[in-house]
Amino acid sequence: MDIDAPLQELGEVEVDSLRRAILKLDSAVWKERPLAENIYENHQQTQSIVLVFTTAAGWPEIEVSKESGWDILADVAVPVMHSIIETWYSKGGSIIRAMVSRLPAGRVISPHIDKHPSFHAGHRVHVPITSNPRVRYMIDGRPYNLEPGKAYELNNQKNHSVMNKGQDDRINFLFDYVPPAKSQGDQ
Repeated sequence: MDIDAPLQELGEVEVDSLRRAILKLDSAVWKERPLAENIYENHQQTQSIVLVFTTAAGWPEIEVSKESGWDILADVAVPVMHSIIETWYSKGGSIIRAMVSRLPAGRVISPHIDKHPSFHAGHRVHVPITSNPRVRYMIDGRPYNLEPGKAYELNNQKNHSVMNKGQDDRINFLFDYVPPAKSQGDQ
């Protein structure tokens, strides 16, 4: 969604249970279903555990499906999403994508703008789980560091990229939240 800034810090969020659950996962889980990295060319160097997903075919009438990560992480991820939505957004919308994304050390997500109309309508929320001082986000030509334990809304309508020049993987939990449609009086 095109928000008023390249990145908006939403504040601290309780992620200890989610972090523990993610960090104890077997490495094979990251390779079970490489959905996002196969669909989005600029994410080929990432690994994902997908909870819910839509290709958004037929937008705005879409189908959102539970994926393999749902059974593994939903019990600790859903409270994080609901906490953020209740604090920052209008209730009654839909979570159309939710996943954990790992950017291994030395890898990059190349510069891009999320073009599909679903990305124009949805809030793209990132919650860093692990990071290191050498992870750099570039959004609209400016560098950013995202701190674990905080939530951020990324303006995915601006050119953005991520590079991990550190020794440790960067892991983010992220989701797309489409708020309820505006009433006729709000338009």
